[in-house]
Amino acid sequence: MDQRIEKALEKNKQKYIDRLLKLVSIDTHDIGHGIDGGLEAAGQEYLSEVFRDIGADTVEKDYLKEESILKCKELYREGTPGHNYENRYNVYATFKGKSEKSILFNGHIDHMPAENEDNWSIPPLEPRVIENRITGLGVADMKAGLMACIMGTELLKDAGIELPVTVKYASVCDEEGGGNGSLCAAMSGVKADAVVVCEPTNYELIAAHMGWVFFQVEVEGVAVHSGLKLSGVNAIEKAGKLMNAINELEHRWLLKYKHPLLPPPSSNVGVIYGGEAGSTIPDYCCFKTCVHYLPGLMSHDQVVKEYTDAILTCCEGDEWLREHKPKIHIYQTGNPFEMDLSHPFVHAFKNAYREAVGKEVKIVGSPAGCDSRTWYNIVKCPTLQYGPGSLEQCHAVNEYVTTDQYLDAIKIYAHLILQWADAGNGE
Repeated sequence: MDQRIEKALEKNKQKYIDRLLKLVSIDTHDIGHGIDGGLEAAGQEYLSEVFRDIGADTVEKDYLKEESILKCKELYREGTPGHNYENRYNVYATFKGKSEKSILFNGHIDHMPAENEDNWSIPPLEPRVIENRITGLGVADMKAGLMACIMGTELLKDAGIELPVTVKYASVCDEEGGGNGSLCAAMSGVKADAVVVCEPTNYELIAAHMGWVFFQVEVEGVAVHSGLKLSGVNAIEKAGKLMNAINELEHRWLLKYKHPLLPPPSSNVGVIYGGEAGSTIPDYCCFKTCVHYLPGLMSHDQVVKEYTDAILTCCEGDEWLREHKPKIHIYQTGNPFEMDLSHPFVHAFKNAYREAVGKEVKIVGSPAGCDSRTWYNIVKCPTLQYGPGSLEQCHAVNEYVTTDQYLDAIKIYAHLILQWADAGNGE
């Protein structure tokens, strides 16, 4: 363990905590999951000031653009069009090192708006350190990770250690709305020799996450008075048949597909609505589902085909549905991600973690997707996910990260910069 890093951390830890508290105090929430806009600009301006204060060689803005999302969706089947991008921009910073070899840290500045504010022990935008917990809105998802990776560079500078590689940052907008910020960064050509996505991982290293497809299924029926039920067609009952069919498909997937880091593929019916009154046979029912599928073993096209086939095959066994097929619409997708565990970047992270916290890191997968997919699949960078906080704290009342986890993350990122300098190039 480099004692210079330890001494610099102890000397400056309050400064690092104060920078995070300031960031969390700035409201940067998405509006309507980003569809109606976002308030990220004030947070991005603060981070730009931090980058300049630390001595970044370049700091630049990149405004989100609909054309970038449309192009990304066409090329990679990624992106959620139709969002309001007014005054929403990514911030990129570069700290030049002794070599041109590079590492990029990625995090999103946006967070969800506060819910159940009356249940918070403090005002959500007035963060505090309470019993070794840094509590505040968006701190786990993911301002602690975003600030910790920046403080990793500041820690090396405070320790008097010259950066051995070029360190880059991408603070992005609109992640909570589907990841449009990092997709715009990818389409703008942002890249590095390795990428860390600093989402919360609770002291574990995430090397894979599942892909997802959101389906909307609309079923029609015939409305009549409930006393004349036999003369009508109950759209809710017909939708129930279709939901049973996709449940059977999920069971087949459970038996067929296994992954060493991830849970089995799944389908969840998360929304259902239809009907107007208990006395009326409903002539319309809509349900929305989310499918999570495995990298390597399954593909987007396969999932769409098998899901659609399950629904349409069920229709063939029903006199009404056979002639009145449901409308099936896909309204959001995200590809899966899986990092090659033999890559030198993985070994560099293991070494950095060991140097920083004195034990071995556990490598896992995540059922929740994030921007890792963008950097690995589209930008073609070796990518890992690590950050302070836990998934359970994301979007939670009294959201927090522990002070220890935040400071340990800063150390880990600093050591990773050093370890990456000595690692193989992964070619």
